[in-house]
Amino acid sequence: MTAAALAAPRVEFCGEWFDVDPATGLGIGREADLTIDDNPFLHRVFLRVHAEHGLWWLANVGSALSATISDSSGAVQAWLGPGARLPIVFPTLHVLFTAGSTTYDFTVHTEDDYFATAPTLDTDPGSTTRMPISFTSSQRLLIIALAEDVLRQSVPGRGAIPTSADAAARLGWPLTTFNRKLDNVCDKLDRIGVQGLRGGPGKLATQRRARLVEYAVVTRLVSADDLPLLDAQG
Repeated sequence: MTAAALAAPRVEFCGEWFDVDPATGLGIGREADLTIDDNPFLHRVFLRVHAEHGLWWLANVGSALSATISDSSGAVQAWLGPGARLPIVFPTLHVLFTAGSTTYDFTVHTEDDYFATAPTLDTDPGSTTRMPISFTSSQRLLIIALAEDVLRQSVPGRGAIPTSADAAARLGWPLTTFNRKLDNVCDKLDRIGVQGLRGGPGKLATQRRARLVEYAVVTRLVSADDLPLLDAQG
C-alpha cells in the first residue's frame, strides 16, 4: 500500500488539529511543521509521523530526548529513544515527552485499528489497582505531586515538572524523605522493566522524575481523580 492510499493521521496538540501530508509526513519539534514550543531544550525536529511499508510510523529523529507512548487505554506503553520508531497501529496514540523542566503531550489519531486492547485493569470505583505492582499511600502521593501540573491541565499540551525540593515542600516532607521514597518508587518500576528510571547499573538517571511522570500518566497509574489526595495534604 502506498502512502497516498493510507488514510492520513491527524495530530491534536493544545486543542489544535494538524493534518499529516501522506507524501512528506509531519515533523514535530521546536522549528517543525508542528511547532511545539521555542523551548531551547527541544530539538528543532524531534519526532516525525510518516508513511512507509504500508503503515504510518512515529519516529524519533532527535539525538537526545525520548518520548513515552501509549494507546488510549494505557495498557500498551513504549519508550521511544533517539533513532527508534514504532508503527501507529492504534486509532489513538498518546505521546508524552519532557524537554528541560516542561512535559508536552499530544495525540495521534488515525482511522486504522490494527489491534484492540482491553481497558486497563481496574476494580471498584476508588480502587487503586491498575497494574501488577503496589505502592504505599506515601509513594502514590509522591507520584501525584510530581505529576500535579500535568494532571491539572484542562487541555493536554504542556505542564511543568517540579524539582524534588518543590515537590517535597508541596507534600510537607523533608527533602531526604522525598528522595528516599523516589528511590523506592523508581526501584519498584525498574524491577518490572520500566525503562528510563536508571542511567546504568546502580546509577539513577538524571531525568528520572520526568520519565516517572510520563509513565505514570500514560499508563493511568495516576489521574486527575487522584488530585484530591494531594490537596488533602496541604
